[in-house]
Amino acid sequence: QVQLVESGGGLVQAGGSLSLSCAASGRTFSSYAMGWFRQAPGKEREFVAAISWNGGRTYYADSVKGRFTISRDNAKNTVYLQMNSLAPEDTAVYYCAKYAKLSTPTVTPRDYDYWGQGTQVTVSS
Repeated sequence: QVQLVESGGGLVQAGGSLSLSCAASGRTFSSYAMGWFRQAPGKEREFVAAISWNGGRTYYADSVKGRFTISRDNAKNTVYLQMNSLAPEDTAVYYCAKYAKLSTPTVTPRDYDYWGQGTQVTVSS
């Protein structure tokens, strides 16, 4: 069993920055890729970023590339999402998720088997 708890969301002005954290329980955290997704009201959940089990490879949605950075600290069982140059269209609930397989992560939510409760990010214009 894995539990994921996100933190760090909030309200920020356009152009500002936020840093999200996702703390994981369970000894298998360091074996799996992790991902961040977001869901805005009335929209489907969408892929934001993912990171391989050892942090050696990262993957980003085109919409956040160059602005967001995903990282992880396996000693702390934590994955991070640093978000810079935020825009109103980044407003959403952000979720971290554990990839279900021991392979390269995908962008598909159904391929992730454990999810956090989400943290709200609101960017004002």
